[in-house]
Parts: sequence; structure tokens; C-alpha cells
Amino acid sequence: MHKLPHIYQLAAVSLFVSACSTSPSLDTTAGSSSSVEIASIFSSISELDYTPTQQDYKIGSNDLLDIKVFQAPELSQPVRVDPRGNISLPLIGTLRVEGLSQGQLEKQLAQKLGATYLKDPQVTVFIQEFTSQRVTVEGAVKTAGVFPIKGDMTLVQAIALSGGLDSLADPSKTVLFRKQGNSLKAYNLDLNAIRDGKMRDPYLRNDDRIIVHRSDTRFWLREVGSLLNPFSILKP
Repeated sequence: MHKLPHIYQLAAVSLFVSACSTSPSLDTTAGSSSSVEIASIFSSISELDYTPTQQDYKIGSNDLLDIKVFQAPELSQPVRVDPRGNISLPLIGTLRVEGLSQGQLEKQLAQKLGATYLKDPQVTVFIQEFTSQRVTVEGAVKTAGVFPIKGDMTLVQAIALSGGLDSLADPSKTVLFRKQGNSLKAYNLDLNAIRDGKMRDPYLRNDDRIIVHRSDTRFWLREVGSLLNPFSILKP
């Protein structure tokens, strides 16, 4: 069983203390069906995000921004936010951007350029790397690890960053864990169904954790249940 990171321990213990009656249950008796166990463990994938996130994201230090000014290629360039939350651009100089949304920064740049240099400048900002946000990929993948969220990253893109699935992986047993408030939810996703267009590819959020399991259904359900059920954490 995977060792549970501290953030997930806190989420699961909080779930146990505040909502014991709603904690996911795991029936491992010999006569129970897999379909009943799955229904009791996994949340509905309709809860996931299927729209880009950049509009609401707040820029952080070390993020990589791609700034483009229409008809002014000399002002269009990628720029890294420094540790103090600033960027430096031609004609503008140093500008604090930490805490701004993509749209807010576009507006500020357009105002500054329009005040002295350009008439009605059209500025777009694309966040190439959310280096202040991370996603973890584990299990039956070639290179497990923690990866920065680059742009609007989807589940399939995160799996690609890990080098893809290993030879023992079961694509239908891909689990996305997401912390929501004081609770931790699990979503069962099928990579093959996503690639075939039969299931939508969800966008990831900061601190999402993806585990690709192997083909043993019993072991898979037991392991997922142990991560969600706080009783398993409290055992010695």
C-alpha cells in the first residue's frame, strides 16, 4: 500500500472526525460484488472540471508567462516571474504581477503600453507553467513523480509527463484523488475511453494525485478504499 502523504492524512483524519457516518465504506466480504464496492468508493466523474482554469488562476512566483502584443513582436516574449513576484518587460520595466489573474495582467499591460507607446494595444497573456502548482503521478507508470502543472493540464497530459503506462498497468483503473475542503474524493477514470473519445479528459487542479493501478480488481479496490477510509490510517 502506498504511504499516505501528510496532506492526505490530514484530510482523511478530518473526514473521520467530522463526518464519520459519511466516510466511504469498503465491503471486502467474499460474496460482495465489485460493482457495489465501486459505487461505494468512487465519486461521480460529473463533478470534475472540463473547462480550462487559467481565467481564475492567480499568478505566482516562478510561473512562466507568454506575453504577446498584437503587431508588436519586439514586445512579445516569454518571461519568468521572479521570486519576488515581478516581471521585467521592454518599455515597461519592472511590474509586480503576483496575485493577478491572466485577465488583470492583460489589462494592466494594455493600459501601460497605451498610455505612452501604442494606440489601443491588444495584449494576451498565456501561463505556460504553473510552477507554484503541482500534480503527483504514481503507480503503474514508467516515471512516477511530482510535476508542475503547465498551462491547462489534463489527466492524459500528466500521464504522458510520467512517460506513459508500464506493461502491467490497467488503463481502466486510473484513479484521480482530489482534496475538496476537508474531504478527499476519488474518481475512477478509464484512459482508453478518454483516448477513444468515450470519456472526457478532465483538467487537473493543484495537489491532484493520480494513481494508475494494475489489473487485480480486488487489490485495487482495497487499496483505494484504504486511502479514503480514515479507519485504515488510525490502525497501528
